[in-house]
Amino acid sequence: MMENNNFKILLVDDEPDILEFLSYNLKKEGYQIFTAKEGRQALKKAQQIIPHLILLDIMMQEMDGIEASEQIRSIASLNNTLIAFLTARGEDYSQIAGFEAGADDYISKPIKPKVLISRIKALLKRHNDYKLDSQNDDEGIIKKGNILIDKNRYSVTVNSEIVNLTRKEFNLLLLLISKPDKVFTRDEIFSSVWGENVIVGDRTIDVHIKKLRKKIGDEHIATVKGFGYQFV
Repeated sequence: MMENNNFKILLVDDEPDILEFLSYNLKKEGYQIFTAKEGRQALKKAQQIIPHLILLDIMMQEMDGIEASEQIRSIASLNNTLIAFLTARGEDYSQIAGFEAGADDYISKPIKPKVLISRIKALLKRHNDYKLDSQNDDEGIIKKGNILIDKNRYSVTVNSEIVNLTRKEFNLLLLLISKPDKVFTRDEIFSSVWGENVIVGDRTIDVHIKKLRKKIGDEHIATVKGFGYQFV
């Protein structure tokens, strides 16, 4: 397990007080902290430092968090970077839009320091767990029909064409394809892909399934009405 001072966190918010609050509390925990005041600056800095985690405010004037997240998810060098949105907006819009844009988690403001630290630790543990899983996999290659997954390179190809998936889409595909004959319930998917301590909206899985189908083909994921989803 990495020490906290090996983890790099990029904080992005156009409110100086919020940046100061987050920086102070996370630096006390030993994290390496970098800051940006808006989306464009965040994109540039993220490519320079390759952070493990980006805490990204949704409501910013120059480039909002949704657009910034979408652009971050299109950059190959940032494939392993986690994104958590910070926002005070209502769940219906912000959570769905955030997850569609590639977010891994969603943290509502205002937030207490202890809660913030707990959520950060949980996110970074998932980052480490993925790395350890990849390192311990001798082959790391999964092939089903026209889909090829390289776990060690965090890449997916369909008909020999590279498909860009967000972390959540990748983990969702990995779960479903691991047992093609199994129908995964929504609770099983939430627990495996998002983690038991992460609270997300009811439509989150549906949004990710829809985007995953669009990228790898509708025919690969079947809906079992009233139960869950299955890779076919």
